[in-house]
Order: sequence, then structure tokens, then C-alpha cells
Amino acid sequence: MTVHFRQSNVSPQACPALVLNADYRPLSYYPLSLWGWQDAIKAVFLDRVNIVSEYDKTVKSPSFEIRLPSVVSLKAYVKPARHPAFTRFNVFLRDRFTCQYCGQQDDLTFDHVIPRSKGGATTWENVVAACSACNLRKADRLPHEAHMLPAQPPFQPSVADLHRNGRLFPPNYLHESWLDYLYWDSVLEP
Repeated sequence: MTVHFRQSNVSPQACPALVLNADYRPLSYYPLSLWGWQDAIKAVFLDRVNIVSEYDKTVKSPSFEIRLPSVVSLKAYVKPARHPAFTRFNVFLRDRFTCQYCGQQDDLTFDHVIPRSKGGATTWENVVAACSACNLRKADRLPHEAHMLPAQPPFQPSVADLHRNGRLFPPNYLHESWLDYLYWDSVLEP
């Protein structure tokens, strides 16, 4: 099937769809759960999603025309993972993309608080985000030997912890139709 984009001055790639779970919460905040317009249209035709909001732009084929979805919700609820995966990205997100020794946000790597050579494991409870300079300065020493304590002790975050931190780093582009679904569960100011 060939699909033609109706407005030639706007690229369809500029029309991603925010993907919500069946409870109308984003599947992920960081990275924000987005699908390209092709995936969103395919999910509509496979009857896997409901269209919640649309762009003013349309695509058409010889047999149909449809407005591009800007927000879709899954018809079947996807149970979120109870424990996030232990990845470099999730460690950085837990630590808010900040060196736990000096507070810098550039040139990040990760550091074993208790070095592996001294029995430290590569686990949530022993790894923190660190800039390269602090990682080199701490080297193969214990925190008290290097006089470098992390700003917060490393811990295994919950999915909610990562979602909360992810909200602090919104993507460069937020369509106005998404805003009602991104922060609805935030605590309101009195």
C-alpha cells in the first residue's frame, strides 16, 4: 500500500505519536514513549490502539484517508516492569545525569564505589554516575581513602523513581496535545 502525505511542506517524521498505556499513562517518560507516524497508523489498523488526539495533517492512499494520530492509547494494558533493568542509562537517570562526586553533568561514566579489585560488585548498590575526572581521581580507592563520598548512596531505583527523574529531562519537542497526558499524576500545588 502506498501512502501519500497530504501537506508537502511538513515532513511526516515531524509527527510522532505519544504512546499511552491503557490507563492513559505514558509507557515511559525518559525516553518518552513515542512511535513514528507509520507505526501509529499500523497499530490503528491492527486495532491495537485507540486514537486519543490527532494532528491536523493527513495521509491518504487510494482507498482511505486518515489524520495522523498525535496521542494513542493501547487497548491492552501492559504491566510495567517491577524493577528497571540495570543499565548504564538507568544508572545515569537514577543519578539525574550528574556526577555523584562533584555535581558536573558532562563527560559521564560510572564508578564502582567499592572498587571491583576490593570486592565491589557491579550492582545498583555499588555503582554511581561519575565524570571522567572524578573517576580517575578516585581511581582504585575506597571512598574514605579518596575523601570522595557520593552525594547520595547508590540504591536500586523503582520504575517510579526513574519516571520521576525522567520528567526532569523533557524531550526537545513536546506537542501541545501531549501535555495533558505527561504530568497528570504530578502533585498539584495548593
